[in-house]
Amino acid sequence: MYDVIIIGGGPAGLTAGIYTARARLNCLLIDNYAINGQAVSSDIIENYPGFPGGISGFQLVKNLKVQAEKFGLKIILQEVVSVNYTEKNIEIKTDEKIYSAISLIIATGAKPKQLGIPGEKEFTGRGVSYCATCDAALYKNKTVAVVGGGDTAIEEALFITKFADKVLVVHRRYKLRATKILQERAVANKKINFIWNSHLVEIKGAQKVESVMVENILTSVKTEINVNGVFMFVGYTPNTEYLTNILKLDENGYIITDDEMKTDKAGVFAAGDCRKKLLKQVVTACSDGAIAAFSAEKYLDKLKKMEYTK
Repeated sequence: MYDVIIIGGGPAGLTAGIYTARARLNCLLIDNYAINGQAVSSDIIENYPGFPGGISGFQLVKNLKVQAEKFGLKIILQEVVSVNYTEKNIEIKTDEKIYSAISLIIATGAKPKQLGIPGEKEFTGRGVSYCATCDAALYKNKTVAVVGGGDTAIEEALFITKFADKVLVVHRRYKLRATKILQERAVANKKINFIWNSHLVEIKGAQKVESVMVENILTSVKTEINVNGVFMFVGYTPNTEYLTNILKLDENGYIITDDEMKTDKAGVFAAGDCRKKLLKQVVTACSDGAIAAFSAEKYLDKLKKMEYTK
């Protein structure tokens, strides 16, 4: 029986691991490699405090892992398939084993959202990608489309220009949602062109992506554009499918917590991009993880005092 089990090996989970391990709690972190995907796939993180020159997502997560293990955190690589909750015992079932804990911190992050348009599923891995760091090098001297207008889309579009000759940013509005400094860089980059007030309606090709069909939202006019690849950055879906009947989730599947990272179940806490919050960034994920760990420690202390006074 563990004092705390943490699900997720991204910044939120690893920060929670650092704090619980330093508190000398008997803790376990279960990671499946995919959970830390968003941070790891970032070529450079410029807004994490203390790194004026920026740091790669991979290196930051690696540093957090080394730090957590230094304090004694045990990390295993397994896939969590279900959670069985009672106030006295929380069972976490993986693809290999069942683990028990008194408290639980969920830090499973979120995965890229799909548009669900014709051709997207068929060409995933054959021209359709959700990770520029993973696949941009495949498009050297080629033309690609980037779908989205937020920070992630523009950061990735800028990264892709290191390889591609032309990057077409397709955005539903006439104004980007990305932070001003990213907008300025994108507008100044001669390789980036914008297709405003438009969305993708179809991805075409034979064995791989050859073109996209773009529809103007204002005029409904459709235009076929030749591209070699499509990168999708249209938001995220939280990795909480296995919690539907366990915790209170919002309409989009995000875990609802209070400021102390407490969920509607005693002893269960959530941190990072899987919970409902205003700003989803590495720095806020780390903050969430620290708070969740502190809250779990106080919860365990309270239980011990109750047992002592019986």
